[in-house]
Amino acid sequence: MADKKTSAPAPAATACQSDFMKIMHERGFVHQCTDTAALDARLLKGRVTAYIGFDCTAPSLHVGSLIQIMVLRWLQKTGHKPLILLGGGTTKVGDPSGKDEARKLLGADEITKNMESIQKVFEHYLSIGEGLTDAAIINNAEWLEQLNYVEFLRDYGRYFSVNRMLTQDSVKMRLEREQNLSFLEFNYMILQAYDFVELNRRHHCVMQIGGSDQWGNIIMGIDLQHKIDSEKRFQPISLDKLGGTLKVVEVQPMIQSKREDMGAYSTEAFMNYMNQEEGKHLFGMTTPLLTTAAGAKMGKTTNGAVWLDKDMLTPYDYWQFWRNTEDADVGRFLRLFTELPIKEIEKLEALKGADINEAKKILANEATKLCHGDRAAKQSAETAKKTFEEGSVGSDIIVFELDSSSLGKGMAIYELLRQSGLAESGSEAKRLIRGGGARINDLKIDDENELIGHHYFKDNQPIKLSVGRKKHRVVKLIGQ
Repeated sequence: MADKKTSAPAPAATACQSDFMKIMHERGFVHQCTDTAALDARLLKGRVTAYIGFDCTAPSLHVGSLIQIMVLRWLQKTGHKPLILLGGGTTKVGDPSGKDEARKLLGADEITKNMESIQKVFEHYLSIGEGLTDAAIINNAEWLEQLNYVEFLRDYGRYFSVNRMLTQDSVKMRLEREQNLSFLEFNYMILQAYDFVELNRRHHCVMQIGGSDQWGNIIMGIDLQHKIDSEKRFQPISLDKLGGTLKVVEVQPMIQSKREDMGAYSTEAFMNYMNQEEGKHLFGMTTPLLTTAAGAKMGKTTNGAVWLDKDMLTPYDYWQFWRNTEDADVGRFLRLFTELPIKEIEKLEALKGADINEAKKILANEATKLCHGDRAAKQSAETAKKTFEEGSVGSDIIVFELDSSSLGKGMAIYELLRQSGLAESGSEAKRLIRGGGARINDLKIDDENELIGHHYFKDNQPIKLSVGRKKHRVVKLIGQ
């Protein structure tokens, strides 16, 4: 959740010494950071464990989540440990960040199914296992579903200020627009803050990373851990009356000065302990909200979400998404979504006119290689070359088999678009044709009622239908 509170301006990449922070800055991953200098110093000391949370609202993540996945990949490549926190618990509540209305509540079975499917996405980008720098996949239902409501309110509710919670942008936006914000959604930020506490306890996690709309939630988690730690360190566990005065004889954690008096604890000893205590300086970092040069939100197109799961979007269509990048976005996307060296990216983004298309192909190849593998990237590139450059039919385009008997005296082109799966309904197909977005054998269709008869399949050759620049079908006649 975005917050009024902002971090100090992040130093330039050259000011950072750790490999991770250098890469984050030079490639444009950093939007805000709680303490860049301290984090950079901590990364130089040794392995750092950091996490990003992903709720399980769909069977796959889409390109809008890819910037966070790439951050985890770079974290691992620079010798640190990434944690993937899947929201088996928080998905049941729904994050209100950036939403005008409540998310649809999913059942437990659907959340579990989504979680299992989402895990496959990370296997392409990260090494997952039990090694020191292997990524670990964790479900926050492990602790959230075990909480006793009254005990949780008593133990942690007192650390949260409703006054401050009301200033969070996701809350303010709903209230100012007089849109409903349920008590269920209002609790989301508390549960996310508590996630950070649990991950710190269980996995020594000291850093949370998220999108720019998560800044407020991240700060709240850091504050919660600090408040818990501060209270525990000063809380007496037992008191003993010595000489008519109460003196602390046991403190958590026990920090004893050199004096023999068991009730004496020096400020110096306490501060030394605090400075040495591993994992108590927590960090937060957010990535920028990604939009295209035209202002469109990353991850969505007019044809729907750009999914990272091949069962929801073919590798070829994924390749085409990157190939159709706007000229002004090529350099930025090469930095964020590929691992090409910066010097090579600078050469590619300097290309002008038709030459920039070569840079777009490289972007498409590299991004598809990471998501779907080298073979899928090469096949997609070859299919695109045959389809768009050689005018033939690429092998990766979906084939739709049409029974010749269904043609009769001819089938309306809008109906063929519907049956082949290029449009969800006849009315949608008509709108596509009227908008000039439908083609047959690369020629624009002008008449929505044009009849497709046997003469289109001359010598039993298939025809190619296209919608937009990304969706294609090869229509093959059978049963003759």
